[in-house]
Amino acid sequence: MTIHYERDDTGVVTLTMDLTGSVNVMNAEYRAAMGAAVSRLEAERDKVTGVLLTSAKKTFFAGGDLAVLVGVERDDLGDTMAFVADVKGQLRRLERLGRPVVAVIEGSALGGGLEIALACHHRVVLDDDRIRLGLPEVTLGLLPGGGGVTRLVRMLGPRAALPLLTEGTRLRPEAAAEAGIVDAVASTPAELRDRARAWIAANPDPVQPWDRRGFTVPGTAGSEYAGLLASAPAMLRKKTHGVYPAPEKILAAAIEGTLVDVDTALEVESRYFVELLTGQVAKNMIGTYWFALNAITAGAARPSGVPPTSVTKVGVVGAGLMGSGIAAVCAAAGLEVVLKDVTREAAERGARGLPGITPTDSDADLAGCDPVIEAVYEDRPLKRRVLGDVAAVVSRDAVIASNTSTLPITGLADAVADPSRVIGLHFFSPVPRMRLVEIVVGARTSDDTLARAFDFVRHIGKTPIVVNDARGFYTSRVFGAYVTEGVALVAEGVGPALVENVARRSGMAVGPLAVSDEVALTLPLAIREQTLAEDPDASGVFADHPALDVLADLVGQGRTGRSGGGGFYEYPADGPKRLWPGLSRYRREVDVPERDVEDRLLFAQVLETVRCLDEGVLRSVGEADVGSVLGLGFAPWSGGTLQFVNAYGPAAFVARADELADRYAERFRAPESLRELARVGGKY
Repeated sequence: MTIHYERDDTGVVTLTMDLTGSVNVMNAEYRAAMGAAVSRLEAERDKVTGVLLTSAKKTFFAGGDLAVLVGVERDDLGDTMAFVADVKGQLRRLERLGRPVVAVIEGSALGGGLEIALACHHRVVLDDDRIRLGLPEVTLGLLPGGGGVTRLVRMLGPRAALPLLTEGTRLRPEAAAEAGIVDAVASTPAELRDRARAWIAANPDPVQPWDRRGFTVPGTAGSEYAGLLASAPAMLRKKTHGVYPAPEKILAAAIEGTLVDVDTALEVESRYFVELLTGQVAKNMIGTYWFALNAITAGAARPSGVPPTSVTKVGVVGAGLMGSGIAAVCAAAGLEVVLKDVTREAAERGARGLPGITPTDSDADLAGCDPVIEAVYEDRPLKRRVLGDVAAVVSRDAVIASNTSTLPITGLADAVADPSRVIGLHFFSPVPRMRLVEIVVGARTSDDTLARAFDFVRHIGKTPIVVNDARGFYTSRVFGAYVTEGVALVAEGVGPALVENVARRSGMAVGPLAVSDEVALTLPLAIREQTLAEDPDASGVFADHPALDVLADLVGQGRTGRSGGGGFYEYPADGPKRLWPGLSRYRREVDVPERDVEDRLLFAQVLETVRCLDEGVLRSVGEADVGSVLGLGFAPWSGGTLQFVNAYGPAAFVARADELADRYAERFRAPESLRELARVGGKY
């Protein structure tokens, strides 16, 4: 079997999980192997003094088999409930064996892995900073369905357990011990096993707390718990806006489970788990946050013929907000960084005294850096001059990158004698927090340059998507569609507060007016000016959108955004930001239902994504979805812009887009490619 059973001369049985594949997952193979192991333990109980549960893999246990789970439909409910009940029944038999069972954890135990460990009487973990423990199912639209909700609430009480469950927190070993998830931390594998065996010897007849007569779930008595019951749903609703069902089902399973015995609580948990599993949100999130994201980080878009490369020294030109953020992230990844600006004082401010960053005002100090990333103001002549200066001092094969957010890379690359070395590395603000980097391939960018840029992005811990060159690439075009649609709604007379609230309710991280203030209202205007200067017949979000006139009006009044003291919002020193009362000048009675506001904000982004796919800017559906949620904060519950179409149904989406086009503007008209997808019953 793939759970190896070995009993030593002291009667201690070591169960070593070693399922087929690189990681242990909770699938049919696991079900059969664990069932056999537990049955043998029960049959040989009189010869057993204790059990060590271990893993032969680098990780302890990876969790449920998502390749199977994502395909579960409502027609499969009976089989799925039977599978879940059997897996849980095995763990209940294990914890009621009447012999001490200790989880010996030498690798990460996430999701189902931690659920297995929680069913043991004692948990010891290796003190390795790479190890993580937690129940992150909520990040995939699910809840822990293997007993995690039930046991964690009974161990810690609802107040301590709920944040770990609803936020999917992943803890290092020491933090997990402090939280009460594990019982002991050992510095070496030998010490780990010694401590596990010592606990077995000292506790020959353990019983789980929830199996003792008179057990009460911690923290469920008195007025404090009553206050939690009264406030928790409202607090959760404020975070989820009702579009993320998993946190709400976790709360329900946790609280309802405290009112019944443990076995009934486990069944309640199972019912909520299967309800989420067969819902569309979980399928969206699993598809993007697991399968698409894993494919991207594994290098699906990296040229296969180029050997892996390493980076040691990076140059960054421009010590403003973006440049200093890029420098800080590179330094945190252990790279030597040279940060250059027009004055040494400006470079020193950008370096902020961080170790590993050398500030300078001399191009000559960039010699030996590879790559060098230009992060100066979004101005074509300036960027071309900087790229040319960089090329003059670095090695002939060094990668030269631009952090431009909209300017086509092909045009910038002409400033370098060998444009095959030039590539776009579009970081997002704030750089330390935003995971995505959009790699932009110019018309003459070589595969070698792309591969080396990809390796660099992975080295600094970011997630790369690779797109082809065009004005605004992918993310800036979709971002532009979002913010300009929000401004256009205000221009039509819709209340600004309604626009912002509906945006957040739909799942967007920030409202379009608030985010416009953050990037500066002058930026879209500058992009329009430059776009029309280069192409007088240009159209789209960067050229002729009705929102641009409102932005020009506000900028004309000195309202340029947050950095300029105010834009759509006011920023008082003594309180939180608030919408500027002067926006009432645009307010008038209009018949724009809230549903139309929401759909316009979301459909604008989705339709721009489809256009990017049609034009060949996007190379894959997965990169479109991952880019939209990680880079733009597009309604994460949807799984991304193209998964939004799949969930809505392509035919229904086309019909709704045409409704919006007929009522508001032709920019909502569905492209022919989407109509064809709907006609053939396909999906992205």
